Amino acid sequence: MKNQYLFLFFFITSFSFAQSIKFEGLITDSKATGLEMANVMAINKETKAMDAYAITNDKGKFLLNLKPNTAYNIKISYLGMQNKELEITTTLENSIKSIALEEGGIELDGVEIVREMPVSIKGDTIVYNTDSFKTGEERKLEDVFKKLPGFEVMADGQVQVEGKKVTKLFVNGKPFMDGDTKLGSKNIPSDAVDKVQVLRNFNEVSQMKGLENNNDDIALNIKLKKGKDKFWFGDVSAGLANDKGYIFNPKVFYYSPKTSINSIVNLNNIGEVSLTSADFFRINGGARNTIGRSGTSLNLNRNFFGLSGGDNVAKANDKFGTLNVNHSVSKKWTLIGFAAYSSTFNQSITNSDRGIFEPNTTNIATLENRKNKTDSRNNAFISKVGSKYKANDNFQLDYDVFFRKNDQQDVNNSQSNFSSFANGSSFSSSNTVIAFQNQAPVSFNQSLNLFYTQNPKSTWVIEIQHQYEDEDPFYNPQLSVNPYQNSSSQDPNDPSAVFVNENSLNIEQSRFVKTNKVDAKADYYYQISNKSILNVTAGNSNAFQTYNSSLLQILEDKSVNSVEQAAYNNDVRYAFNDVFLGLHYKFMVGKFTFNPGFSVHQYNTNNQQLGNPYQLNFSRFLPDMFARWDLKKSENITYNFNVQNGFNDINSLVEGYIFTNFNSIVKGNSQLQNSLVTSHRLNYSKYNLYNFTTIFGNISYTTTKDPVVNGISFQSIYSTSDRLNLDAENENLNGNLFYSKSFKKYYKLTGGVNASWNKNFVLNRRVTSGTAQEFIQGIENVNHSYNLAFATQFKKYPNIDLGYRINFSEQASNKFITQTPTVKLNYYFLNGLNVNWDYSFNRFKNETSGLTNDFEIMTASLNYIKKDSKFEYRIQANNLLNTRSRLNNSFSVNGFNANETIILPRFVTFILKYNI
Repeated sequence: MKNQYLFLFFFITSFSFAQSIKFEGLITDSKATGLEMANVMAINKETKAMDAYAITNDKGKFLLNLKPNTAYNIKISYLGMQNKELEITTTLENSIKSIALEEGGIELDGVEIVREMPVSIKGDTIVYNTDSFKTGEERKLEDVFKKLPGFEVMADGQVQVEGKKVTKLFVNGKPFMDGDTKLGSKNIPSDAVDKVQVLRNFNEVSQMKGLENNNDDIALNIKLKKGKDKFWFGDVSAGLANDKGYIFNPKVFYYSPKTSINSIVNLNNIGEVSLTSADFFRINGGARNTIGRSGTSLNLNRNFFGLSGGDNVAKANDKFGTLNVNHSVSKKWTLIGFAAYSSTFNQSITNSDRGIFEPNTTNIATLENRKNKTDSRNNAFISKVGSKYKANDNFQLDYDVFFRKNDQQDVNNSQSNFSSFANGSSFSSSNTVIAFQNQAPVSFNQSLNLFYTQNPKSTWVIEIQHQYEDEDPFYNPQLSVNPYQNSSSQDPNDPSAVFVNENSLNIEQSRFVKTNKVDAKADYYYQISNKSILNVTAGNSNAFQTYNSSLLQILEDKSVNSVEQAAYNNDVRYAFNDVFLGLHYKFMVGKFTFNPGFSVHQYNTNNQQLGNPYQLNFSRFLPDMFARWDLKKSENITYNFNVQNGFNDINSLVEGYIFTNFNSIVKGNSQLQNSLVTSHRLNYSKYNLYNFTTIFGNISYTTTKDPVVNGISFQSIYSTSDRLNLDAENENLNGNLFYSKSFKKYYKLTGGVNASWNKNFVLNRRVTSGTAQEFIQGIENVNHSYNLAFATQFKKYPNIDLGYRINFSEQASNKFITQTPTVKLNYYFLNGLNVNWDYSFNRFKNETSGLTNDFEIMTASLNYIKKDSKFEYRIQANNLLNTRSRLNNSFSVNGFNANETIILPRFVTFILKYNI
C-alpha cells in the first residue's frame, strides 16, 4: 500500500511540471520604477479561457506558466495607470519582457479588469474571484476556501489565512452566525459565493485601527453573487440510511441591503455533529475582550460535561437549529440577534486497562480493567442580542447580552476488575458501578463598549463586562461492592471512616457554585504624532463566588446516612479584586513598530470556610512588550512578551473532598497562591503573491513559577488528591513552521513541522507498608510531528489530495509513533456527476513495548445534479469499511492507560437535496 501511495504521489507531481513554459517580465511606470501588485492575466486567444494570472512583487516582477506554441492576449492593469493589452505567441522556449504603463488611467476601467482577475489587492484587502478557483465538486464554502492560495481549513473547522486565525466572518458586510467561521464555512453553499475578501489588520471599531496592536487580526467578507443578495436562497437535504439512520438538513439564507436572516437546522443519527464543546464555548458575548489582556487571569473552572459525538461514539442522535438576524434600523444603528439550540444523545462504549506504578518504578502496583457504557443527553441553548450604534466617525456604542443554558444527564454502567500487587502481596476484586450525573448550568453575560474620539489626537474607550454563572452538578454512584469497607481507620479524611460499613455503596453528592464577575476598564489614547501614541489604562476586576456541597449515603434499607464531617462538606465564600493602572507607548521607526508598557496591580482576595478566613493583599508590577518588523507589505516578524498573574477560582480553594469518580476523591487548598506566567512569542509570516507561496512559523517559550498542581495519593484501588503550589518552575517550548505553495494554477503543495518540549513538576504520594512517601518529579515530554500534502485543482480531470503525517512522542520514558497517510479523490464529470472518496490509515506504535494498533476509515459519496435543475441526488457511505473500534495508549509518570472505543457502524445514506 505504501509503495502504491508513493508511486501515485510522484506520478502526479512529475506530471504537474510538464507541458508549460515560463513567460516572465517587469511592469514599470514611465520612470522605470517597478509597480508592486499590478495585475497580469493571460487569455488564450483560441479557447478564450484564462490560462494564467499573476501579481507583481515589490520590484514589479511577474511570472506566468503558459502553454507552448499558443497565442495569448496579455492584459495588465494597475489602479491609477492606463490599462495595457498586448499579444504574444509562445514557443518552446521561456521568454522575458518589460512592460511600461502610462499614467492617467481611470479607476473604473481598472476595476473592470481587476474584476476578471482571480486575485486583486487594494490596501489591506485581498479579493479572490472564487469562480477562478472552483473545479465543480465544491458544495460548501469550506470547499472553496481549500482552493484559495494562502487559505487553510483546520481540523476543527476554523479557517486560517496567511498563517493567522480568522477572527470574524461576514456575508455582504454583515456578521454571519455571530461571526463564527466554522458554522459559515460548513453551511454556506458554494454556488452562492462570488468573491472572498480578506480584511487584513481588521478592527471592528474603525476608530481603534492603528491604536491597538491588531496587525495580525484577519476577517473574511463573503460577497454573494448577483441575484443571491436580495432574496431567499439555500437548500434543503433529507435522507435515509440503513439501521434506521436519517438526516434532515435545511439551510435558508436571506440578504438585503438592510436585513439578513440565516437559519440552519440539522437532525441526524449518523454522527454529523453540528456543535462541539469547543464551538459551544467559542461563541461568546464579548467580541473584544481586551479586559482579559490586562495581565491578570482568573481561571473559572466550569463544571461542564461537554458535548460529544462524531464517529467516536457507538450511537448518536443530534438535533441542532440556529437562527441569526441582522437588521439595520438606520445608517447609524444596527441590531443583531442570534440563537442556537442543540439536543444530543450519545452512547459511548469503551474497554480500558489502567495500571498504577509503584513509586519511582514501572512495576505495576494496581491494575484495573474496566468496561464502560455511558448514555449522555445534552440540551444546550445559547442566544445573543446585540446593538451597535455609530452616531458618526467619532462615536460608537456597542451593547451585547448573551445567555447560555444546559440540561445534561449522564448514565454510566461499568464493570471494574481490580488487582493489587503492592508490598509483595496480591488481591483481586470486582465491582459493578451505575453512576448518574446531571446538571443544568446557566450563564448570563453582558458587555458595554463605548468609543469616543474627542479630537484627532484624543480617543477614549470604556469597556464594562458582567458575567453570572449558576452551576448545580449532581453525582450519584451506586457500587455493588463497597471499596471503603472493613477498615479500622479513624482518620476523618479517609472515606472508610465516614461511610456505614455495608457490602454495597450508594452515595449522592450535590454541589452548587455561583459566580458573579464584573470587569471595567477605561483607556485614553493620545496621538503624539503620526508615528507615536500614548495609552493610559485604569481598570478593576471584581469577582464573588459561593460554593456549597454535601454528601450522603443511601443505606441498603433505604435510610439515609448524612455525612456530616467537615472533610466532605463545603460552604465557601470567595472574593477577588484587582485594581490596576497601565501605561503603554507605541511608536514607529522606519519599518519597526514598538509598543512597550506595564501595568501595576493591587490584589485583594478573601475566602472563608470552616470558620477560618484566609486573605491575600499584595501589589505586582507586570511588564509587557510588542514589537513588529514589516520587512515587506506581506512579510513581517512580531514579538510578544508579557508577564501574567494566574489565579485559581473557588473550585481549587474548597477544603472539603469531592468525588470526581467513585474511586477518585479531590479537594482544594484555601491558601493557594497565584502563579506567575512569563511568555515570549516570536512569529514570522510571509505571503508572496508573486509565486503564491505562504510561509509562517512561530516559537514560544513560557515559564510558570509556583505552579498549582495536584498532590495525588494512591491507596489500593482509589486515589485522593489536593491542590498546592510547588516551589518550582514549569517550562514549555513550542514551535511550528508551515509552508504552502500554489503553482501552475492547478497544484498546491503544503508541509509543516510542529514541535514541543515541556518540563512540568508533579507531586506524588504513596502509602507503602503504612508509611507515607512524598516526592516531587520533573517530567519531560517531547513531541514533534511532520506533515506533507499535495493537491490538484483541475476542472476537467479527477482531483486528488495526498497527505502524510507522522508524530513522535516521548512521555515518561515511553516512546510513541503515530503515522497517518490520507488519500482523497474528487471527480466532476458528465456535466452533473461528482464522485468523492476519502481514506485515512492510522498506525499507532508504542516503541517501548512494541505494541502496534492500526485503524482505518473510509468514506465515499456519489452526487448527481442535472444542469439548471434544483434537485440533487446523493448516495454517501460513512465508515465504509465498517471499522468497529479505535485503540489508543497513553503513559504518565503514575501509570498507563490502554483504551478501546467502539465507534459508529457503517451508514449508507440516500439523500435528496433541493436548492432554493
